[in-house]
Amino acid sequence: MKKLKIAIVGVGSISRTHIDGYLKNPDVELCAFCDINEARLQYMGEKYGITRLYTDEAKMLEEIPKLDAISVCTWNSAHAPCTIMALNAGKHVLCEKPMAMNTQEAIEMMETAKRNGKLLMIGFVRRFGKDADIVNDFVKAGRLGELYYAKAVTLRRNGNPGGWFGEKARSGGGPLIDLGVHVIDLTRYLAGKPRVESVYGATFHKLGARNNVKTPKPYVSVSATDHDICDCEDLASAMLRFENGFVMSVEMSYSLNLGKGDNSVQLFGTQGGVHLSTAEGVKLYSEMDGYLSNTTFDGRTSFDNDAYDREMNNFVDAILGRAECRNPAEDGVEIMRILDAIYRSAETGHEEVIVR
Repeated sequence: MKKLKIAIVGVGSISRTHIDGYLKNPDVELCAFCDINEARLQYMGEKYGITRLYTDEAKMLEEIPKLDAISVCTWNSAHAPCTIMALNAGKHVLCEKPMAMNTQEAIEMMETAKRNGKLLMIGFVRRFGKDADIVNDFVKAGRLGELYYAKAVTLRRNGNPGGWFGEKARSGGGPLIDLGVHVIDLTRYLAGKPRVESVYGATFHKLGARNNVKTPKPYVSVSATDHDICDCEDLASAMLRFENGFVMSVEMSYSLNLGKGDNSVQLFGTQGGVHLSTAEGVKLYSEMDGYLSNTTFDGRTSFDNDAYDREMNNFVDAILGRAECRNPAEDGVEIMRILDAIYRSAETGHEEVIVR
């Protein structure tokens, strides 16, 4: 069978998960890289043995017309223009999260994909984790009953990666749009993807990038420099209400004076509750014969990096008609509605009701 020819646009840190996934897939030929940073482009080309290297996406699309698909791994402000260019050139696209800088861009991307009859998949990799599969099994089996409340949390004490991540013009925001997008989407996905109805949010810019702290940062962007701009929030919190009555609490930080970081989702139902933690895996809380019970499981149940391989495989299989795309563009648009509403609510100090 003919292999799919795939190129990478943007070869920063996250691109490596796409590249490694494609290299493991027997149905893919990874044939080109594109990035505006020539030094990084040359480094990645040498690392992976890719000789077709471009600093201009349009030129790449013109010179390699037989490309089947593109992975867009740029900073956030380039997601929409790079994706739309590729779709209009007749390519399928896997675009990293967040889908865009705002809902309007996301809708334009989705409509462009439909108009060209091409697949647009969004990089919600948490949907492919072992923890998500396990909790989905619980939900389908009715072990949680009716889900009515959830908590989505990603709190870092000193976790601003630097580079473009803290610069609002390129990122669109701070930990909410970078980290929150993952756990908000995962929580909504596990709850059956209800539509958001209203949002109340708050954001804070108090501690900044914390470059004064001498302790080494655990997260550092390859784009980080000594002159980075940090004009986005370092903490965001929100309460989301959905059309079916489901409610989600959200807390996200890059910089926060707390003792221990947290990256977890909790779902609460009438029959049981679950806790998903990247550190501790899945725990189930319920009742057994009149007693409160806490259940853990043998083997690894936390998110694993193999999820990226499964994400790339789903993209390939969806293009080839062998599977349904798990992360459709419509879901990316819904998450952008949520993020936009949180930021608007934080600005106004009032609840935002979602108008469609």
